Amino acid sequence: MRESPFEIAAMVVLPEHFHALWTLPPGDDDYPGRIRLLKSRFTRCVVAAGVATRRNAKGEYDLWQRRYWEHTIRDDLDFEKHVDYIHWNPVKHGHVARVADWPYSTFHRYTARGVYPPDWAGDHTQGDSFGE
Repeated sequence: MRESPFEIAAMVVLPEHFHALWTLPPGDDDYPGRIRLLKSRFTRCVVAAGVATRRNAKGEYDLWQRRYWEHTIRDDLDFEKHVDYIHWNPVKHGHVARVADWPYSTFHRYTARGVYPPDWAGDHTQGDSFGE
């Protein structure tokens, strides 16, 4: 963030991918550079911490999905839907039954500010879908 500033509106980090809603400075559209730096530095930290990581056929660490999708937020409703989707993602992928149980998410920041109640989206032990 010091080298390439951005503001995090919402973010969640999962074992093999992350979702982020960022605001970049006016006139700056270098999402690819920021994503490359984030993935690269995060991977170096994981490896340095001794976490077992595999390498793919190209010799790259097989920690993240190679691709990413960019989307420009159209309006307030689009923003809200994307924030909800980001926070719901750990439940969608079966990592937890409740959004509040996933620690690597800005969801907790939103509950602290009163945007979401702590039990937002309930308990989904039955495999419900949300935000799709």
